[in-house]
Amino acid sequence: MSQPHFIVFANEKGGTGKSTTAVHTAIALAASGHRVGALDLDSRQRTMTRYLENRDATMRRLDKPLPHAAYEVLEDHSPEGFAAAVDRLSANADVIVIDTPGRDDEIAKAAILRADTLVTPMNDSFVDLDLIGQVHPENYKVTKPSFYAELIWNSRTARAKQTGKGVDWVVLRNRLQHIESHNLKRVGAALDELARRVGFRVIPGLGERVIYRELFPKGLTLLDLKQITDAGLGHVTARQELREMIAGLGIPDSSERQAA
Repeated sequence: MSQPHFIVFANEKGGTGKSTTAVHTAIALAASGHRVGALDLDSRQRTMTRYLENRDATMRRLDKPLPHAAYEVLEDHSPEGFAAAVDRLSANADVIVIDTPGRDDEIAKAAILRADTLVTPMNDSFVDLDLIGQVHPENYKVTKPSFYAELIWNSRTARAKQTGKGVDWVVLRNRLQHIESHNLKRVGAALDELARRVGFRVIPGLGERVIYRELFPKGLTLLDLKQITDAGLGHVTARQELREMIAGLGIPDSSERQAA
């Protein structure tokens, strides 16, 4: 039996849309035919778990099935507890989406070691960019990678030694449309330079929209337009944005993984 493809959402800064993006990714992959497991490592906030619980409640209320993922929140924050949770979800999944807490966490580091696709959402600001690389205060040129980039580099090296497999590190540029264009270009240029030096891909993420916050209580996603009574052009635009993001992640289907 082949191992699931692990997609790990990790960023030690909060407020980047990490959990929202993780949920939408899980549901989008389920809608495309994947068997998806979702593991929430943040047993305090439980944002991904609450989102999927709300989705279950909506399905019961509507008496209608929707694309879904098997999910659990990690209660036993030990290496053994993490491994056991992964094994439980792996039994019936070909993709496992892991949402890590927005803080330094040892189990999150263990999850990063499992990642086939590592996703780091970030807002288009130098505050968020500082997590990955430091820039000169006058010319905005990258001076050096930051601690987080070094952590990911070390994790990728360790994984390659252990398994012989590489990691596709993807940086999502979320909330692009609210940033002044000159600053946007500076952040983009710094990201492109860091991508070459550190080894990650940059793809557009999700925009900052009230839409995403309003979907949470019902556990709906932008792929559930038929269930959204007040859906408008903004929802359709955001759905296309989501589809492009999922395509950009490049998650292989089961036949592609078996061939590989």
